[in-house]
Amino acid sequence: MEYRHLGRSGLKISEITYGNWLTHGSQVENEAAVACVHAALDAGISTFDTADVYANTAAETVLGEALKGQRRESLEILTKVFGPIGPKGHNDTGLSRKHVLEACEGSLRRLGTDHIDLYQAHRYDYATPLEETMQAFADLVRQGKVLYVGVSEWTSEQLRAGAELAKDLGVSLVSNQPQYSMLWRVIEEEVVPTSKELGISQVVWSPIAQGVLTGKYTPGGDLPAGSRATDDKGGASMIQRWMRDDVLSRVQELKPIAADLDLSMAQLAVAWVLQNENVATAIIGASRPEQVHDNAAAAGVRIPADALERIDAVLGDVVERDPAKTHESSPKQREV
Repeated sequence: MEYRHLGRSGLKISEITYGNWLTHGSQVENEAAVACVHAALDAGISTFDTADVYANTAAETVLGEALKGQRRESLEILTKVFGPIGPKGHNDTGLSRKHVLEACEGSLRRLGTDHIDLYQAHRYDYATPLEETMQAFADLVRQGKVLYVGVSEWTSEQLRAGAELAKDLGVSLVSNQPQYSMLWRVIEEEVVPTSKELGISQVVWSPIAQGVLTGKYTPGGDLPAGSRATDDKGGASMIQRWMRDDVLSRVQELKPIAADLDLSMAQLAVAWVLQNENVATAIIGASRPEQVHDNAAAAGVRIPADALERIDAVLGDVVERDPAKTHESSPKQREV
């Protein structure tokens, strides 16, 4: 495993982060979830990402239990606040001071820790003044309950405003957590250049495009049993955008490139996002330990320039690049 600095901070995180969206407390039994966490630790992964909204707080609880007994100083635990939790009352969502402070206490309790390494605003809250949100984050940092502050799926303009406020409050905004993969490149035009300027790293999710980039889905073929595309708890709706014959056909054409590099398709996909110098880590999810080990092997891989060009040539116009698509992952539409 290799490690990278998060933004301009001194914090180092593993190039591969283990995330438990759609799995812990939902898709997989707790025993399997714990096995995946332990596989991640065995692979050298030190960074773990979750959110209070995942499985309505259950994912944080499962992760906290799975990490019990580990040396806390050797881990980086990331979680997020915004989405509706608990009974989903009128103050159980958003980035108001009330919700941020109360949500943090809940996350600390469920994770079984006295501090969160990176606390992230899961989305931008248009209903709360940004000043109120950043002040709440700054107070949590001063209390020692949060070490670093990040956001998720913010636009370049939102990142700029948040970073300026954070600086005025004496804290640093060090990360953004966007969707990013060979097929979904909407951050490259605006978010990445702005982030480089501001000293913000990307903590990217869905580098394998919900499993599509593994090549296991074929045009006109049957859906593999137990795959994300067959999950009626949310996975199937998330993957739907990629389940087109033109996309699936192009993905099949990536197999010779992966073979030439002696990589699995999943490793190629994860390694591809890590070629972007603004990406600090790629979040992987898993339902089986062997998936963790396969994905983790992408750490440290350097893809030659000619192979990157071949990938671009193969995927061509099926790649999504429109920056306006950044707003598609609003929690009003789905939880991420």
